[in-house]
Amino acid sequence: MAVTKLHDRDYHAWTRQQIDLLKMNRLTELDVEYLVEELDDMGGSTRRELVNRLGVLLAHLLKWRYQAAQRSSSWRGTIKEQRRKLDRLLRENPSLRPLTPEKIQDAYGDALALVEKETGLDERHFPADCPFTLEQALDSEYWP
Repeated sequence: MAVTKLHDRDYHAWTRQQIDLLKMNRLTELDVEYLVEELDDMGGSTRRELVNRLGVLLAHLLKWRYQAAQRSSSWRGTIKEQRRKLDRLLRENPSLRPLTPEKIQDAYGDALALVEKETGLDERHFPADCPFTLEQALDSEYWP
């Protein structure tokens, strides 16, 4: 039977061990393979958060624009919350900003699916390309 690595048995203990090894400058003892994997996952997670938050924001901006008669404080709250969280995410991770033109299009597809699910309107009812710029989407004064 193969020996199960600490990484697989107890992730928290493994992370603490890696931190301790780094602090003690015992670099040759680091679990480099898994550290690289984990760091790569962390970057991917941040990019996924960007797309997810943009998708929710864009969905609510679409609903705001195309269902004006049904606007609610809940929609307004979601738009404000996503704007704040996206602003923070981009301030804390400025290297994400150059990725936003590509990611906003990915997020827009998610937004269309969410709007269709929540409103019953076919996604063909909405523009094929995102009608909002990143600047508009994040601007607290912009309400389409």
